[in-house]
Parts: sequence; C-alpha cells; structure tokens
Amino acid sequence: MKEPYIMQSNVIRVGIIGADTKASWAGAAHIPALAAQPQFVLAAVATRHEQSAREAAETFGAKRWYADPLELIHDPSIDLVTVAVKVPAHRELVLPALAANKAVYSESPLGATVAQTEEMADAAGSRHTAIGLQGRLTPSVRRATELIAAGRLGRLLSARVTATTFGNGPESVSAYEYFDKAAAGAGFLTIAAGHVLDLVEAVLGDITEIDARTELLWPEVKLVDTGTVSVREVPDHLDAIVKTSSGAPVGVQILAGVPATEAHFSLEVRGSDGWLKLTGNHPAGVQVGDLKLSSSVDFAAPDRPVATGVGPTAAEIWAGASINVGEVYASLARDIASGTHHTPGFGHAAHNSRLIERVERAARTGIRQ
Repeated sequence: MKEPYIMQSNVIRVGIIGADTKASWAGAAHIPALAAQPQFVLAAVATRHEQSAREAAETFGAKRWYADPLELIHDPSIDLVTVAVKVPAHRELVLPALAANKAVYSESPLGATVAQTEEMADAAGSRHTAIGLQGRLTPSVRRATELIAAGRLGRLLSARVTATTFGNGPESVSAYEYFDKAAAGAGFLTIAAGHVLDLVEAVLGDITEIDARTELLWPEVKLVDTGTVSVREVPDHLDAIVKTSSGAPVGVQILAGVPATEAHFSLEVRGSDGWLKLTGNHPAGVQVGDLKLSSSVDFAAPDRPVATGVGPTAAEIWAGASINVGEVYASLARDIASGTHHTPGFGHAAHNSRLIERVERAARTGIRQ
C-alpha cells in the first residue's frame, strides 16, 4: 500500500470532478466552500465534455480544465480530488484517485451498493478521505454533541426527529429521474435517510437497534420538464424507531415531496436534567442548510461557519449549501496538516451504507435489526 500523499506546499490544490456550471451541487456547495478558506485553491475542474469543462474553469476561476476526469486525477499538481458526480460513477473515479495516492472527498453515498462502498473504504487505507455526510459537522450539531457528551442533560430519556425534503415527491425533472431507480443507489433512503440518521448518530451515538417501515407513496412520478411519467423503484417515506448507544430511543419520520415553504427539520432530545433542540427549514434537507440550537441548559454559542456564501451558479433551492460542506473541508485541511484522521471519511461512509442496509432489511422483514 502506498504511503499517504505528502503535499509540497501549505496550500491544498483541489481538483473537482463534476463542477458543471448548470446549477450543479459542486457550484453551489464546493466552490464557495473552497473560496472561503485560504488554505485551499481550486486548481482544476473536470466534466465529461470540453465545452462544459472550459465554461466551468472560466466561471469558477480554476487554473486548468479537463474533459477527461482521469487526466485531472493524474495531474501531479493536484493534492485533493473532489468527486461530485452521480453515484453510479463514483467507483470509476474514486478508485483511480486513491491509486494515484491523492486525498479524496466524495459525495455521499460513496458507492451504489454496500459492496462498492466497502471496496473503496478498503482501498483508501490511511489516505485522507472525506465523505459528504456534512450535516454532522454543522457548528450547532457539534455544540449539541458536546452538551450531551458532557452530561449536561443528565440521563438521556428519549429523542424525536421529524425531517423533510422537497425531493422524492410526486413531481420531478428528467435530470433527477435517476434518484428513483434502484440501480443508481442514490434514492430516498441512501440520501435523505442516510443524512438524517447520520446526524442522529453524531448527537446520540451509534444506532444499535432499528425498527423501520418504508412506503412507496408515489410509484408514478411526473417529469414536469418533459410531461412524461417515470416509475419510481425505491421508497419515498420512512418511519423508524431506533435505539442509540447513549441509551436514548429515537422516533424518526422522514417526509418526501414537501413544498419548500413547509420544509422543517427538528431533533429534540430529552434528558433527566434538561432538553435540547436542533431545528432548520432548508427545503433540500438537514444536510444542506444551517441549524439552530436551543436548550434548557446554558451553552456557548456555536462557532461561526467558515463558509456562508452561495455559489455563482447556485439555484435558489441550494442557497446556503456551502455552509456544512465548508466545515468538511476545514476539518480535512486540519487532518492533512497534522496527519490526523478526524474527518468522517470512507470508513464512516461504509458504516452509513451498512446502516441503511439494516433499515431496508428491517422494513422488508418486519424484524428488528
């Protein structure tokens, strides 16, 4: 196994694969997250087409562009490769990046299957990696975790989560149709539930038991840009009761297809000595926007996010997307500088993937997992 990549300068040179200018997640989240931090420089971008790659480099201020992502991966001046493309293409890009001895940041889920995710986690070895489960690094979530770890709420008694997303509803667009296909590995459970349950684990500890029920409420989805109807192959609703290593049972409900004006996230934790609550209202889900922390116990205000801006190509729906992604990059920069591995990486991605597999099995069999 190769030794971890050693940078040649104090600036981390980033290459982003999937930095399209057409309201892409990379443009809304990754680009402004990097721009807010002087320890990073956007060195290169790559898409699958020359025109879009050129446009991305010009729009985002990258020094170089590539129409072949593998050329970016093998560029010796790139320290960190960010993979921000559709999930089915992750493996074909992440494995070469790891083989090239680069640090790698991949969007979540890491793989289209548990086996793919575990393969990439094994291949990562001791290299620095980051997985896009960024909600757990929100400053307010970190502060809530500290309060609970310090015993400020006393014995934890129970918790309740309600979460929404505008996606996975009765209407969609053709560009997002792949989210509803089982083979893509990027459906409601792996994304919406994956992010929500990861935040639950960040605050309350690993989920040790799961009772779950899923529903497919909208098996036919209208694609509003083409007027056609697509068949949804994956669930679009989750109710679950989970038990965590902290001892707190948690009731979880995740609703899809909720209008932006009605978006809501709430995690309320009750203890013998007090309570705390995390709330937000970003329509895209808990992983995208900032959260507010309130509690019956005194606490120091959460840290200011390192990134607060909106990318130059961000659609309104992605406003604030850089906030939590910026925290991932900041954590990764600290790890690279100090040789530590505190940032949730590919090993954590494998844990999350196995957790969602347990949710699916519990829902399918009716047996607690």
